[in-house]
Amino acid sequence: MRDVEITTEPVELYKILKFEGLVESGGQAKAVIDSGQVLVNGEVETRKRKKIISGDIIEFGDETLRIQLI
Repeated sequence: MRDVEITTEPVELYKILKFEGLVESGGQAKAVIDSGQVLVNGEVETRKRKKIISGDIIEFGDETLRIQLI
């Protein structure tokens, strides 16, 4: 599990995937979310603009991210 620090919350889900390098672009992030490949707190999330806050766990592929507000 990798910790991801954010300075403001909430952050949209697709932006975290993009900025953490799990996908190459925002469009690709939206596509993988839409196809049900991303889990937030253990549940499939298909909302691209899902608001992510500190404490949320995001899973995609073999990556697990824990979001922390700094």
